[in-house]
Amino acid sequence: MRFLEPEQYQHLAERHYDILSKRIRLVLPLATVEHIGSSAIHGAISKGDLDIYVAVDVMELKAAVAKIERLGFRVKQGSLRTESLCPFELDPNANKGRSTNALTEIDIGIQLVARNSQFEFFLKFRDMLNANPQLRDRYNLLKLSSVSLDADDYRKIKSEFIESLLDGNQ
Repeated sequence: MRFLEPEQYQHLAERHYDILSKRIRLVLPLATVEHIGSSAIHGAISKGDLDIYVAVDVMELKAAVAKIERLGFRVKQGSLRTESLCPFELDPNANKGRSTNALTEIDIGIQLVARNSQFEFFLKFRDMLNANPQLRDRYNLLKLSSVSLDADDYRKIKSEFIESLLDGNQ
């Protein structure tokens, strides 16, 4: 696993977030759209990807899935999916030959969630690390110590860290 320093990726992630958040708000004007993940945490190292949080009322979730797919995303396979969460990844084949191809410079994911669900933790975690540089530094150290792990083991360790913080075990 390879991680990038913030100055190597955060400007690019922010630029893509600005572009995509506007597109998402056009098709889902009542949605809450926020930048999440490591690229939204000041000073966080990362794989260099972008994660976007999109929250809609639970009754709008099914229609929102179709609208996000029309933006060039596909439902991410092999990830947790529930009645309140639908993860997406950029479909590299969706925009072939269009000017939006620049979006393939980095991996981009969308977490479509039901508003007021347990999945609001994405926002809470981001906000906790932005408010506390010591927690962010611990998160960075966890990532650096995971360089030799495979993706599944890394995700497991990362999830345990996040759950521990959210449970108040700082």
